[in-house]
Amino acid sequence: MIDFRSDTFTKPTPAMIDAMMSAQVGDDVFGEDVTVNELQEYAATLFGKEAALYCPSGTMSNQIAIKCHTQPGDEVICEKNAHVYIYEGGGIAFNSSSQARPIEGNNGRITAEQVAEAINPDDVHKARTSLVCLENTSNRGGGSCYDFEEIKKVRKVCTDHNLQLHLDGARLFNALVAKKETPAQYGEVFDSISVCLNKGLGCPIGSILIGSKTFINKARRVRKVLGGGMRQAGYMAATGLYALKNNVSRLELDHTHAKQIANALSSKSFVGNIMPVETNILIFEIKKPFTAKAFTDALKQHQIACIPISETHVRIVTHLDVSEAMVRQTLDVINTITL
Repeated sequence: MIDFRSDTFTKPTPAMIDAMMSAQVGDDVFGEDVTVNELQEYAATLFGKEAALYCPSGTMSNQIAIKCHTQPGDEVICEKNAHVYIYEGGGIAFNSSSQARPIEGNNGRITAEQVAEAINPDDVHKARTSLVCLENTSNRGGGSCYDFEEIKKVRKVCTDHNLQLHLDGARLFNALVAKKETPAQYGEVFDSISVCLNKGLGCPIGSILIGSKTFINKARRVRKVLGGGMRQAGYMAATGLYALKNNVSRLELDHTHAKQIANALSSKSFVGNIMPVETNILIFEIKKPFTAKAFTDALKQHQIACIPISETHVRIVTHLDVSEAMVRQTLDVINTITL
């Protein structure tokens, strides 16, 4: 099976498994897991922040951050297709008793001007705007990346209006590689950052939440309340250390593979709009009367899996378990498909 359904389907490499098996562990709830502590310190230093917290999932990292940055009745500004809004089970309302203010963006990205316009006035009839969440790369934006200059403008709006700024950086390292940026740049402008280790970086589980010492101390308490306190978590944290030290630069190959598949699709008469391919996510339209399911079913006959995300759109995600040979095979299959 060639699996393009998501970069969450990656499995640990032999070298990553070796790192797991040789990890020193302790009880992380007591702060005594050596490898978890090492991962947290490494990630915080990488982003130029004071502290970090290892969490089971990116959803938990995001929800902890939102809980720490808001009070019940507050409002959170985000893009209308943001993961924190549409893919986290209503967590903003459930966990934080806050509401979302979704904005129509451009391929998942919002501007500083849009943020400024969405901030509620100081009026008892209105929810108190307290937090802005950006997502980089944007999942439903086809792996699109923010222009860093626009992020700095959003930061200024937040500073001017006393708002916190959180980054859902589930695939941040894809953006960093694509845009040739550094983690430290992001650490300077965001109050908190969550980074998934279990997507393109190839870990089986795990996410890192990064911020100030005060923020992370609060986040640790929220993680415990949400059931995210783990014991001998160092076996998993070791995979995160391995990934951050070994699997970042190779993300560029995933981006190349996504562009190669997009080029092959662009020549097919039944393929309509293809979202700009910046990283490892490819979202494209299947023209009527054909359907996205018809296309994915055609690929399935050749042991190639991907996801129809609507009646007319398909998502393909490249990752480290997709080899160059698999991509060549996929290109050959696409060239033969007629719907």
